[in-house]
Amino acid sequence: MLIEVKNISKTFDDNVILENINFSVDAGETLAIVGFSGSGKSTILKIISGLEEIDSGEVVLGDKEIGMAFQYSALFDSMSVYENVAFALKERTKFKKLYTESQIKQIVQEKLETVGLSGIEDKFPSELSGGMQKRVGFARAIVTNPRIILYDEPTAGLDPVSSTVIEEYIVKLKNDLHAASVVVTHQLSTITKTSDRVIMLYEGKIVWQGTPVELLTSVDPYAYQFVNAEKNGPMIAVAH
Repeated sequence: MLIEVKNISKTFDDNVILENINFSVDAGETLAIVGFSGSGKSTILKIISGLEEIDSGEVVLGDKEIGMAFQYSALFDSMSVYENVAFALKERTKFKKLYTESQIKQIVQEKLETVGLSGIEDKFPSELSGGMQKRVGFARAIVTNPRIILYDEPTAGLDPVSSTVIEEYIVKLKNDLHAASVVVTHQLSTITKTSDRVIMLYEGKIVWQGTPVELLTSVDPYAYQFVNAEKNGPMIAVAH
């Protein structure tokens, strides 16, 4: 397994965010984490990536190299596409002396080509559409060839066609890198097109898990409410 999450719990100001969460993700597998806003989905990504500490439990990673694709791309506005994608190779100690400038240029070109964005190295984020910014974020996330890739709401705010493009690249990157991928999302299309397994969170606990097909056909009250966007059910949406 490349990712093993064992009994992790997390609280903020006495509010329980996660309680005894367990799951694993193998190489070449994608896990979708779904649930209402505030259910702890993004917190799990932060814990796996090391951005957030846990109160108890354990996270075991089979590879230390992790790629993270953020919800709103999180590109540096003052940097060109090339500078954004090359950032890790130039700034991280592990890579700073590993490549020459010409080698870095070649790697950046290859990663941009992988996400279908050849020839835009000199553009700035403000010159790109939302979908293109997402794909640049993907290129930046995979520039170090990570075996673990984390996606936080990768299709949020995109139109259906752009969402489909992003979903196809999530599958492509998983296959190309044989990565263990975790996708936090609330969109059914992203769940069905990208994931092999699904876990549903509510109030910090896993309340349902299975395959995408099982999610769509389940009569479990949690799964049924989520899939059919029912207001009435065991889960209560909290306005933010």
